Amino acid sequence: MKFVIVSCSQRKESQSLKVARYLKSQLNTKVHEVFLFDCGETPLPLWGTDQADSSWSLWTELSTALTHAEAIILITPEWAGMATPQAKNLFLLAGQAELGHKAGLIVTVSAGRGGAYPIAEIRASSYKNTKINWIPEHLIIREVNAVLNQNEATQEADLWIKDRIDYALAHLEMYAEALTQIRDQLPHDSRFTNGM
Repeated sequence: MKFVIVSCSQRKESQSLKVARYLKSQLNTKVHEVFLFDCGETPLPLWGTDQADSSWSLWTELSTALTHAEAIILITPEWAGMATPQAKNLFLLAGQAELGHKAGLIVTVSAGRGGAYPIAEIRASSYKNTKINWIPEHLIIREVNAVLNQNEATQEADLWIKDRIDYALAHLEMYAEALTQIRDQLPHDSRFTNGM
């Protein structure tokens, strides 16, 4: 199966990217094809800006990858209790062609004990026109600086979050497989391209 991971932190070499790389490595062990897009290295163009701008070529690359994917993982840090602007911008740029009726997993990142608010925000405001299907599982990587690090002593919190990641990814894989069959059979009507 094909997966797309979008790390929506706008900082270079962010903790969100560290988490994205770990998730990618876990999916690669199962021989899945994974496309990782890092908004810190290559920010998405702002929705509503002139499409002649060269930054739109970055969207074309991500749009193509999303269109061919069976599942999407969105990773966002919690900034002031919110998802990042790049995360919100993604759902203005993407539509049903990229995300419609595909399995999605929300992952949030927090340097402290937070991380829950962006999950509610993304679930509430991203699916209306994209018709993405967020699975019931989600991940909150709390105290991210202390987990998923290479060459460090493994702590109980690190082992726990790794097990939880494997659990969530197993759910994502099953939903992705099931929704692939459903997508092929859904009725299409050009009058109802947007949600109500």
